[in-house]
Amino acid sequence: MALLIEDYALLGDTQTAALVGRNGSIDWLCFPRFDSGAVFAALLGTEDHGRWLIAPEAEVRATRRGYEDGTLILVTEFDTDEGTVRLVDFMPPRGQAPDVVRIVEGVSGRVRMRMDLKLRFDYGRIVPWVRRQDGALVAVAGPDSCWLRSPVETFGRDMATLAEFTVEPGDRVPFVLTWRESHLSAPKPVRADHALAQTRDYWRTWLASCTYDGDWPEAVIRSLITLKALTYAPTGGIVAAPTTSLPEQLGGVRNWDYRFCWLRDATMTLQALMYAGFEEEARDWRRWLLRAIAGDPAEVQIMYGVAGERRLTEYIADWLPGYDGNPVRIGNEAVDQFQLDVYGEVMDALYQARTTGVGSGVSTWALQRALMHEVTERWREPDEGLWEVRGGRKHFTHSKLMAWVAADRAVRSVEKFGLQGPVDEWRTLRDDIRADILEHGYDPERRTFTQYYGSRELDAALLMVPLVGFLPADDERVVGTVAAIERELLVDGFVQRYTQDSRSTTDGLPAGEGAFLACTFWLADNYSLMGRRDEAVEVFERLLALRNDLGLLSEEYDQQAHRLVGNFPQAFSHVPLINTARNLSRDGGPSHAREQTTAEGKRSADTASSSA
Repeated sequence: MALLIEDYALLGDTQTAALVGRNGSIDWLCFPRFDSGAVFAALLGTEDHGRWLIAPEAEVRATRRGYEDGTLILVTEFDTDEGTVRLVDFMPPRGQAPDVVRIVEGVSGRVRMRMDLKLRFDYGRIVPWVRRQDGALVAVAGPDSCWLRSPVETFGRDMATLAEFTVEPGDRVPFVLTWRESHLSAPKPVRADHALAQTRDYWRTWLASCTYDGDWPEAVIRSLITLKALTYAPTGGIVAAPTTSLPEQLGGVRNWDYRFCWLRDATMTLQALMYAGFEEEARDWRRWLLRAIAGDPAEVQIMYGVAGERRLTEYIADWLPGYDGNPVRIGNEAVDQFQLDVYGEVMDALYQARTTGVGSGVSTWALQRALMHEVTERWREPDEGLWEVRGGRKHFTHSKLMAWVAADRAVRSVEKFGLQGPVDEWRTLRDDIRADILEHGYDPERRTFTQYYGSRELDAALLMVPLVGFLPADDERVVGTVAAIERELLVDGFVQRYTQDSRSTTDGLPAGEGAFLACTFWLADNYSLMGRRDEAVEVFERLLALRNDLGLLSEEYDQQAHRLVGNFPQAFSHVPLINTARNLSRDGGPSHAREQTTAEGKRSADTASSSA
């Protein structure tokens, strides 16, 4: 029986990641990078598409698992009639090559164990040639090789490598799997216990920089560790999720490859890390950004590969049956979309970074001025919007809102930091965009902002209106928008992204998906700004209850099936968790205090802008 998405745990070395089921099977792992071909793809197929199982031979009566405090070291205990055994899983900080280390520890009794290793390169498509060399088991095919080292004797059967062994109290049996380019010499052996101590020290040393001192510290710290695991250390790029094609709609077609660096998602992630004290990540991301979008500003993309690659061609991996029968997509054709809002996200992130002293520099401001030229030239164009619709471009109100944010942060950068730029032109631009939004993006009859100009559809992204400082939370247009979203998009306590029914063709896809978790966090932020704190806390804690037993969230929640859906774990869910926790830890509302700059703004509005 296939595991639920929430049955998985995350392992990572800040260059790639693995998903481990509560049954002891690693069902997803891409080597050597997040976006490389998977060597274990059972998550999107069957065990014959690659997996690595270590588990008791006898029936498991109970399973307990958790991360060691302040780390990404997973500890799983299995109870059987024979006794109890512990499995410790982790990925050491990247050295010569990527490794996965698994240590089996005897706790009580005498427990028979089994190991089943099925290595399949290129997303389950290629069965490698296996041989023994220098005391290791070596699997080779094309450019890839994997080396398994363990004191346990293994044997082959049915295109798999198997082992049977027994552990008693005090026994520690290590298994180390290392990826290596097939043309290179053997990777250096890894001492499991040394690697465990090194990994523990790495994560706890990193976490020592954390300055978060608010409420819900356990949830926030686990989210921060998760976001760090989604960073690609060599370049500073930040992926949206470590998986592809986990469905937003079970049995449907709403599934995408998220193993890339969206400018929007990355800016939000770096802000969450930056405001928790992790300035190095902000500096690394800024450098990644400057490299990734170098060239003609008119050709800025919404996403890039982890090293700044621009071609992310999408295709269907039709040899994989998919999770719950959904098609498996490799690559993402949304890379060619125009999404106006990313300019606002980037401008805002760089403005915030500059306020903390990690975003200054001539090259950074030159980039921002180039981006503002594009905003000036293109803000009146329709786009595919925040939700990457595939039903054609429209004048999305949220996109215009974020264009306003870009102009606003450009003006503030000049006013606050004394930078050089055509500030009068930018002030005029800011006023023009604002007037355009209020005239075309607001429905006075229904007292709500609408998804796109002239439409009747709603969009939860418009909960950002007060969070970015466009209007104060007590403005009647904000109050009316929140009320409309409560009436039409709030279902069983969770917010849908936008209006979806048989009549709407906005996104070009069949109707139906889970509740988008970030949108519900934004509702909590709005409640906080409006002084509805008790409701905000209630919504926030309802969201926390959706986390799996390890504190991880996917992108959406299926309210009918009562399970997590979408790619996992998802930065776009953990970022607003951190920001909303910060907001609710201060009675003043959403954080990152940004002065209200609109003509009608009579008071300060703290925001979570790119806490979006």
